[in-house]
Amino acid sequence: MTTSREIRLAARPAGEPGPETFEFATTDVPSPADGQVLVRNTWMSVDPYMRGRMDDAPSYIPPFALGGVLEGSAVGEVLASRAESVPAGATVTHFRGWREYAVLDAASATVVDTSIAPAEAFLGPLGTTGLSAYAALTRTAPVREGDVVFVSAAAGAVGSVAGQLARKLGASRVIGSAGGPHKTRKLIDDFGYDAAIDHRQGSLAEQLAKAAPEGVDVYLDAVAGDHLEAAIDAMRPGGRIAMVGAISGYNATGAAPGPGNLFTAAAKEVTLRGMLVTNHLDLFAEWIPKAASWLADGTLHTEVTVEEGIERAPDAFLGMMRGANTGKMLVRLGGTR
Repeated sequence: MTTSREIRLAARPAGEPGPETFEFATTDVPSPADGQVLVRNTWMSVDPYMRGRMDDAPSYIPPFALGGVLEGSAVGEVLASRAESVPAGATVTHFRGWREYAVLDAASATVVDTSIAPAEAFLGPLGTTGLSAYAALTRTAPVREGDVVFVSAAAGAVGSVAGQLARKLGASRVIGSAGGPHKTRKLIDDFGYDAAIDHRQGSLAEQLAKAAPEGVDVYLDAVAGDHLEAAIDAMRPGGRIAMVGAISGYNATGAAPGPGNLFTAAAKEVTLRGMLVTNHLDLFAEWIPKAASWLADGTLHTEVTVEEGIERAPDAFLGMMRGANTGKMLVRLGGTR
């Protein structure tokens, strides 16, 4: 019988999670039943939204069960199948990461075409990461020809795609914020940004005003807090804000402070609109062919930060929450045990 290592939620964190939040376990993997498949996971994703699921609080997605296996996006090879729709040998994405092997209903697995991109790309630019950037900038806060676009967490998984996408959608100027000189250089050199703001160096509002002296039309917000407040002040009348994340407050032990200038948004008739990528999955049909083509011709540049082995998944998650990654943070899983 195959055994699988997995990671469970050992304790609900108060504030920033630590190693004590996680526990390792080894479990036997059952054979798939009718309509199920057995998948050997080869890559798994860690993402900021997972922090909210560690709290026992109502949200748009149920919390992780205390003592239960964590979950998230993963890609792997189907080793055994009892479903005609997903054959053995196929590469699939699914939502049962944080473990080396997964048995799941075939309806919960999506077969992916690894001839157009490597398997791990379906967790990054061809997965919900890339889709988040696409939905935000085409539906939630659509970019129009000539717009000035500002993106927070611009060297991260979504932001590194969003800056390049904004340019393809017709933006005249693209500005990104990131933490530290290494990341701000990459925004300019690798991810297509015209200007880069280091939010660790001086006033964010002053830096944004200098980078966009005539104002901002579209803001993709992954941070909230001071970034959202600075963006509201910089918005042009009729500007559009896509509220995709709020990582600055995910570890807060009390109410996270909101922007103190919301009436400025009202006076400028700015639209602030939330976005959950799960409500835009229909866009995959148009996004994947576009993104795969851009990856192939080199006009979409992406990067990954990789940790090796299931035992490194907690460190990957904690590092991602602290901004240790450039591009997508992934964990490459080992082979058969």
